[in-house]
Amino acid sequence: MGYPDRPGWLRYIQRTPYSDGVLYGSPTLENVGKPTIIEITAYNRRTFETARHNLIINIMSAEDFPLPYQAEFFIRNMNVEEMLASEVLGDFLGAVKNVWQPERLNAINITSALDRGGRVPLPINDMKEGVYVMVGADVPFSSCLREVENPQNQLRCSQEMEPLITCDKKFRTQFHIDWCKISLVDNTKQVSTFQEVIRGEGILPDGGEYKPPSDTLKSRDYYSDFLVTLAVPSAVALVLFLILAYIMCCRREGVIQLVHHSAIQKSTKELRDLSKNREIAWPLSTLPVFHPVTGEVVAPLPADAYDHTMKWAVGRAHQPRLVGKGDPFPGE
Repeated sequence: MGYPDRPGWLRYIQRTPYSDGVLYGSPTLENVGKPTIIEITAYNRRTFETARHNLIINIMSAEDFPLPYQAEFFIRNMNVEEMLASEVLGDFLGAVKNVWQPERLNAINITSALDRGGRVPLPINDMKEGVYVMVGADVPFSSCLREVENPQNQLRCSQEMEPLITCDKKFRTQFHIDWCKISLVDNTKQVSTFQEVIRGEGILPDGGEYKPPSDTLKSRDYYSDFLVTLAVPSAVALVLFLILAYIMCCRREGVIQLVHHSAIQKSTKELRDLSKNREIAWPLSTLPVFHPVTGEVVAPLPADAYDHTMKWAVGRAHQPRLVGKGDPFPGE
């Protein structure tokens, strides 16, 4: 009442809209002596009739009923709402009492395995989420409960095998306990971890109230820092740009190749013009010849074919050639 949500120590679970809702949890020492009022509002799904009820929870200190020896069990075949049923919880406490034999035994905390980081079980074979149940007693742990601490059982737990516990048969009929996850806490042997703070190196002395700096502090000029921050990278970038431009534009081998190619074309054109203007005798290959088989006279090559042959010869003359060791040099 008066808050948007329940207290942090109080949980609520309801599996389906038609099943019973369960409030459960364990308060802490901070909540002792403070009555907690839970405002419950319900309505009828058919008639929409609304009802409101206030549940008052009085939290008392447990120092009058000390339970220094605490054992936490993990029950695999139960859900938290099933375990909270009075008859089921009574059967479990009765089984623990037969094994432990205490004078006073109470349930301290009940928590779902999902709240401890457990995984949601698959909806097959009626698998359960599992529930942690912590109980407290006023006498030391029995030998049966301490069997899980012996080296043989610890080794079997590390190998994911079931430990050998003699009193497991007293629980097996109704409760499947994972003995590898049992936790035994003896509060009588716990030493207080509180240590008095000794002032020394690393701890500042008490300086009193904090006094902020006055408004008369001189402002700092960041203009020079700004110029240095921008000028140096800009200068380096400009130098790199000029070097790259010189390499790309002034040191290209393609320019030399284009000039050489232009000179070759110019020389070729001059040779063609000279060959057309000069008057020379036709070569022997253009004169009439006799066919070696039939003996008939074969006509000489036409003028256009001769011109094409000359062009091909000139082109071959200016074509680059690799000269190996021992080969005649072109033109010899």
